[in-house]
Amino acid sequence: MGKGDKKTKRGKIHRGTYGSRRPRIKKRRSVENKIDIDNKAKAK
Repeated sequence: MGKGDKKTKRGKIHRGTYGSRRPRIKKRRSVENKIDIDNKAKAK
């Protein structure tokens, strides 16, 4: 259990890979942009 272990989060960070133990972080849309998009849709 450490940097050499492929299945642990630490091992994934060390290797620079992703998986179920270290998922990629998804970018969230900001609240301001979401509000603007909704207002444009209703204006038409």
